[in-house]
Amino acid sequence: MEQLITSYLPVFIFMGVSFLICIALLISPFLIAFRAPDDEKLSPYECGFNAFDDARMKFDVRFYLVAILFIIFDLEFVFLLPWSLSFSNMGWFGFWSMMIFLGILTIGFIYEWKKGALEWD
Repeated sequence: MEQLITSYLPVFIFMGVSFLICIALLISPFLIAFRAPDDEKLSPYECGFNAFDDARMKFDVRFYLVAILFIIFDLEFVFLLPWSLSFSNMGWFGFWSMMIFLGILTIGFIYEWKKGALEWD
């Protein structure tokens, strides 16, 4: 039994140290953070509206279109990387299935472009 406990001792030490680091990272901002934000920090940044308004206010549809555009490029990368690493094992079926997938993503990108999601006035 003692050998079993000593074999798990590094795991328990690792868990204890990681718990202490986690607690320190959670508590330290409350102790050392600067608490007087200026007007620049409270101004609208990338969202386009004030940070402390009503949560149910209406905002532009272009934000949704940018999110869809992000998903298009994210999906493209997530599927293209493993495909490119195993391309030699797939043959023509793998090649044409990826070309169909990229064609569908290109149609989505053209839709975004036509809707004006890439143009900010």
